[in-house]
Formats: sequence, C-alpha cells, structure tokens
Amino acid sequence: MGLNGFKCFIVAAFSLFFVFGQNVAFASEEVSAEAAAEHGAAGGEEKFNPGEAILHHIADAHEWHFFTIKKADGSEFHGTLPLPVIVYSPQRGLSMFMSSAFHHGTHAHNGYKIDHGKIVAVDANGNIDESVKVYDFSMTKNVVQMIIALIVLVWLLTSMAKKYAKGQGVNSAPKGLQNAIEPVITFVRDDIAKANLGPKYQKYLPYLLTVFFFILINNIFGLLPGAANVTGNIAFTAMLGIISFFVILFSTNKHYWQHIFWFPGVPLPVKFLMMPVELLGVFTKPFALIVRLFANMTAGHIIILSFISLIFIFTEMSKVAGVAFTPVSIAFAVFIYLIEILVAFIQAYIFTNLTAVFIGGVIGDHHHDEEGHDHH
Repeated sequence: MGLNGFKCFIVAAFSLFFVFGQNVAFASEEVSAEAAAEHGAAGGEEKFNPGEAILHHIADAHEWHFFTIKKADGSEFHGTLPLPVIVYSPQRGLSMFMSSAFHHGTHAHNGYKIDHGKIVAVDANGNIDESVKVYDFSMTKNVVQMIIALIVLVWLLTSMAKKYAKGQGVNSAPKGLQNAIEPVITFVRDDIAKANLGPKYQKYLPYLLTVFFFILINNIFGLLPGAANVTGNIAFTAMLGIISFFVILFSTNKHYWQHIFWFPGVPLPVKFLMMPVELLGVFTKPFALIVRLFANMTAGHIIILSFISLIFIFTEMSKVAGVAFTPVSIAFAVFIYLIEILVAFIQAYIFTNLTAVFIGGVIGDHHHDEEGHDHH
C-alpha cells in the first residue's frame, strides 16, 4: 500500500471515529469497579480475584450489566437490562422467559438456572440434572449487539446510497456523514479490492465493504462503556472466517486445484510432498483470519482490565499503596484504550485485506495461465 493510500486510511479512520465514537476513556475502569463490587470482600474476607473478574467481563452473558450499587443495608442493586432466554430440551420442550427470572444467577426458573454463565437443567431440589439435554438459543448481549451493529450498518450505507441517488456527492461535494464515510469506502475499493483482485474487484467489493464495516462497527461498540466484546468472541470470528472460507472456495477454478493436488512443473516425488502442505494451506488461511481478530481484540480488553485490577490488588495490600498506584494504573489503561481505538480500525482492515489477498490468490493462477496462453 502506497504512502498516499496509507494517509487516506488514517484520515478515513479518524474521521469515522469522531463521527461514531465518543471520548470514553474510562469504559474499562467502570467495568472493573463493578468487578470489584461483585467479587470484593463479602463479609470482609473474600479477596478480589482479578482473573475471574476479567474473564467475567469479557465473556458473553444473558443480561446486560451496567453497574452495581451497594445499599446501606448491605444488599446490592444491579443496574441490568434483562434479555430473552430461549432454551429447548427434548425432554422438557421449548421455554421462553426473561433472564431477570434468574435473579442474577441466584435462583432457578422453570427447571433451569445459570451455572458459570451457561444455562443448565436442574431437578426439583435445584441440583444440576445432567440427564436433560439443553439447547440454548437465547438472545445474549453479544447477539443483541450484533443485531444493533447490523441495523447501524444497513442504516449507514442505505442513507449514503440515497444521497448519491439524489446527486449529492456526484454533482456536488459530499456533506456530513457522507463526507466521513466516503474516504473509507474509497480506501477499501482502491487499496484493498483493486490492489488484490484487479479487474474482478467489483464482484467482491460488496462483500469486502460489508465485512470491513461490520467488524469496524462491532470493534467500536466494544470500546463503549457497558458494551459487549463481540469481536473478542471466538464464535463470532469463526463465523466470519467460515463465510470468507466459502467465498474463497467458490472463487476457485480447476487451475487452482491443479496446483493444490498435482503441482505442475516439479518432479513427481516433490508433488507427493507438496500435496498435503498445499491442502493444509487451504484451511490455515481462514483459521488465521479467525484467530488474528479474536486474539487481538481480546488481548486489548484483558490488558486494560489488568491495569485496573492492579488498583484493587494494591489496595488489598495497603490502602495507601492502592491510592498511590491509582493514577499510574488509570494512565496506562487510558493509553492502551487509545491504542485500542486504532487497533479497531487496523483489525478491520487486516481481516478485509487478507480476505482479498486469499481470494486473489485462488483466482490469480487462472489469470496468469490465460496470459501465458495469449503470449504463446
């Protein structure tokens, strides 16, 4: 990617962030404060468990938890948004109710309860009944946030399409949101699609734009206070990788598979050695897409929460140490948070660019072969 293309990407990234994002540097601090309240000294003896608190807040859940307030009488008020629970069991049939019926995991309802974030069947005494198979189709916070991201994506692109249809941005300069999004679309078209796919870029441009903006919107939402870390969920990235895998497969031709199973122009013994390696490469490409996005987005959240957890760890050692270390911890957390804003754009770009590279790889052999025949 050339210098001008890189500059275009940086400008487009920050333009889009200032349209969508807010300066919410204390997002993860609020999350960790909730973790301290939940896992703090109940009765004055239980110690703060940073590992459990961090994993709890980056995992999916059946309710949207925002804050916890401890009342004067010792009880706690949880600011949560309950979500629909939809479970099916061959033995018990279909059950639908709101997650508030579980009372934050302390009660069972209709023969089910939440055990370590997973809905399980229980017997009349409240014990887990492993003989009952449970299929969970609930609307968890990751699912709800993906739906919200999809709505934003459709609204964003359709509103821009309507403006172009009216001539704005064609006969006149783009304005407002259109002015912020257009450089990003141009960047994906010129520096990702055209650069890797050549004259066939128009066929794949709608998919590449959809993937880029869908990942980007979910990445940005994941940095907002109380939001879900959707792109840090391996199931989400796996589905994106599988979709890209099928797009790559449907783009192949006989020349590509000939290079996989019977590489031309090499000795026969070498062909047998290269065949398993080349075949393995077909599956490692989407696997790389899946793991790269998941690992990078999860790591950033864990690092931020780890810095904030140090406040509570030092406080348990000494209140003076906790107070003294708080500014340092918050400063590092804010620094990592600002980096995560850039990473949100970079990871959307990397996933989309690698997808285009892999697609270009499977259609490139045919292109070169045709050029060779024309030359002869």
